Amino acid sequence: MNHNTPLSPRPLSHLAETHRRVLTTAQLRAHGVSAAETTERCRAGGPWQQYLPGVFLLHPGPPTSEERLHAVLMYATRGSTPQPAPGVPAQPTARQPRRPAPADVMITGLAALTLHGFAAAPALPALAKIDVLVPRPRRLRSAGCARVLRAAEPPAPEVVTGLPVAPVPRALADAVAGLRDAAVVQRLLTEAVRGGHCEPAAVVRELSEQRLLNRPHVVDAVDSLLAEGRSIAEERLYRMVAEHGLPDPVWNVDLRLPGGPHLGGLDAYWPDEAVALELDTRAPRQNDDALWTEYARKRELLERLGITVVHVTPKKLRDAPAQQATVVRTALMAATDRDPAVYVVVLPH
Repeated sequence: MNHNTPLSPRPLSHLAETHRRVLTTAQLRAHGVSAAETTERCRAGGPWQQYLPGVFLLHPGPPTSEERLHAVLMYATRGSTPQPAPGVPAQPTARQPRRPAPADVMITGLAALTLHGFAAAPALPALAKIDVLVPRPRRLRSAGCARVLRAAEPPAPEVVTGLPVAPVPRALADAVAGLRDAAVVQRLLTEAVRGGHCEPAAVVRELSEQRLLNRPHVVDAVDSLLAEGRSIAEERLYRMVAEHGLPDPVWNVDLRLPGGPHLGGLDAYWPDEAVALELDTRAPRQNDDALWTEYARKRELLERLGITVVHVTPKKLRDAPAQQATVVRTALMAATDRDPAVYVVVLPH
């Protein structure tokens, strides 16, 4: 058989692009290639190869990293109906190739972190396995380089280099689930926050949902992550005050009633206006309810004493610092219209 002879009225010579050098059995059949012809072309020394069950490479050499990713996605979506995810055009364009996966199938784990640009994640060629996240009911087993992970409710994927990729918090959780090296886990979690990929609370929430917070090396990494996240949030707070022309507060203080009880610690306090600011860096761990109760108790007590409390989250400081500066400025300006607050003692925290 001459392997250069077209196999059908619809020859495959136009399938030179990377995402068309990887095809499923159904796609080959749609191009007029029978199962027997596919088997013949995939024989030893032939021009094609079966890379995963039902997924074929239309060349004999090793796959590129991009071909591996497309192959894994195609394997995970066999028999499912592709549906474009939000932001992915229904028709392919020169810059956005056709995405071969429905909106509930996506690359996750270390491969996803590499696609998100994590320096601490291995290069794609170094990964023996590529994790792919699918809905729990789907009947699919891991095969070859494709490691199948399941989610009761898959997150909305992000499109990276034209491929559906799990958001960073979910990708991190799936990666951490398979890692035992504490140093690697800590590097990945730290880069997620320091690199601005996501907030610590989102990471801890996903780790908690995946029941990974009972592993000592993960707990240690999370403690470092939360400390790193608070430090970054404090830097953003200092920058917000300076860049938006707010009056300088006293930083990191405790408030007490004269000769009375401790009222609580604050990240910033404007004594003349009796305006307090607190960074809400809570993470959804087991003591989250207790922390929220403490936040609420402190706020209620301070406001009863005539002190305005502004709560700011790290995410809002990152995404909308000008808006948060306006909230603080409004609270400072409103001080002249309020009754004077009870006198409190301000102490270094």
